[in-house]
Amino acid sequence: SPSSSAPAPAPARSWAAQVSALAQPAHSASSTGVGASDPDAPVTPFKPVREDPFTAAARRQAAVRPAGLGRRLLARIVDSLLLGALTGAAVVPLAGRAADHVQAKVDAAKLSGETVEVWLVDTTTVSCLLASVGVLLVLGLLYEALPTARFGRTLGKKLLGLRVRDIEEHEPPGFAAALRRWLVYAVPGLLGIGVVGVLWACFDRPWRQCWHDKAAHTFVAR
Repeated sequence: SPSSSAPAPAPARSWAAQVSALAQPAHSASSTGVGASDPDAPVTPFKPVREDPFTAAARRQAAVRPAGLGRRLLARIVDSLLLGALTGAAVVPLAGRAADHVQAKVDAAKLSGETVEVWLVDTTTVSCLLASVGVLLVLGLLYEALPTARFGRTLGKKLLGLRVRDIEEHEPPGFAAALRRWLVYAVPGLLGIGVVGVLWACFDRPWRQCWHDKAAHTFVAR
């Protein structure tokens, strides 16, 4: 009978050895002469990212500070001038219509030869006034609310290096918050008490919020 016997089958590698072989880079195997499937080959450790993204986001948020009142006032003046020019150009036909209507009533009273009262406020003048307010609110939505929600700033704030941020997320506010911010600024302004809401930032701490910032849960950052 033959003295030689069949070779014994190679033992199966463990799961840890297979993972180690897969993690071994190909260039290491070729340079050292060690096979990539060698369970004893060294494993190159995973290279961590330079900075954890969550830590970086928290660091950026912590660096944000409320902007100075002077810079904010300049930005608001720029925005008010631009929005006022747009609104003025849009309401000129309405103002002309109201003025012509009032003048026609005055002329009719003079021609009557009698002493009569001429009411300047009637349905025509009120409708022109309401239409003008509507134009202002719509243009404000387009000029202020939409850019604030999309970019976190208007043109005036862009020129002065300012941004509107949500207090918690430190990101631009959503459209609903940006619209609420504009309405709370514009409506009190039309009623003559808006200056109180703006001056509120002089005493508010720590975010220096005006009334419209309070309503939208935002602050103006530098």
